[in-house]
Amino acid sequence: MDQVLLGVIGGSGVYDLEALEDVKEVHVQTPFGDPSDAVTVGTLSGLRVGFLPRHGRGHRISPSELNARANIYALKSLGVEYVVSISACGSMREDFAPRDIVVPDQLFDRTKGIRPSTFFGNGIVVHVSFEAPYCPELSTLVYDAVLKTGATVHRGGTMVVMEGPQFSTKAESRIYRQWGVDLIGMTALPEAKLAREAELCYAALAHVTDYDVWHQTEEPVTVAVVLENLRANAKVTKEALAYLAPMLATKRERVCSCASALENAIITQRDMIPDEAKGKLALLTGKYM
Repeated sequence: MDQVLLGVIGGSGVYDLEALEDVKEVHVQTPFGDPSDAVTVGTLSGLRVGFLPRHGRGHRISPSELNARANIYALKSLGVEYVVSISACGSMREDFAPRDIVVPDQLFDRTKGIRPSTFFGNGIVVHVSFEAPYCPELSTLVYDAVLKTGATVHRGGTMVVMEGPQFSTKAESRIYRQWGVDLIGMTALPEAKLAREAELCYAALAHVTDYDVWHQTEEPVTVAVVLENLRANAKVTKEALAYLAPMLATKRERVCSCASALENAIITQRDMIPDEAKGKLALLTGKYM
């Protein structure tokens, strides 16, 4: 099978990409268990793309139950170099209005350690740089692609990632705003951390669906509100991906730091790494061993 260069992880409300041509389903087995679903591989504007519904078809998997390691590993195993994450989020700013799209550049972790956030451990210690959790180069291309659709899009912003699956309390929402965060979501972490460990360029299309619960003149967030606004934005997302695909198809070799994130990050002395770990992680670390 030809290399799948772009991986798209569809969040709430985005469970397929109808524009894909020459489609096949690929069931990927990983050392970390099963991904959320089969990866739908097809061609979009001349680029081979793999689409993975984050929560599974039918939305069966909650944020805390997601096997992000298997999802990212599965995309890596298909040859993916770029990952675009589509997700719903709440806005902590008046000017990031519902149905706007944001291409964020920072993350703040408020998950609770329930979700494994690294491929490593068990005899191999790795510390990747994560000061820029979203790839700046890919994020710029994603932003440019959304601009072409005519939708309202914002470049930059900090997303706080909460555990869920419940929405925020008013006290939490108020405090997050005092911290200066711009968005709130449930799935960007550990996904972004794992993408960095897998040396993938990772960017987000964050769909603003609500004002969380801080806004005085808006109704508190509900699933009905989220889904209504996501459906309205789904067309924009798919148009943006169609614009993005040819940009990536003609892009030269990656020169961003994402592509070599592990180069100086493996701390463990090579001859002391267990053979089992080397075998399990060969897809990620093989070129450095």
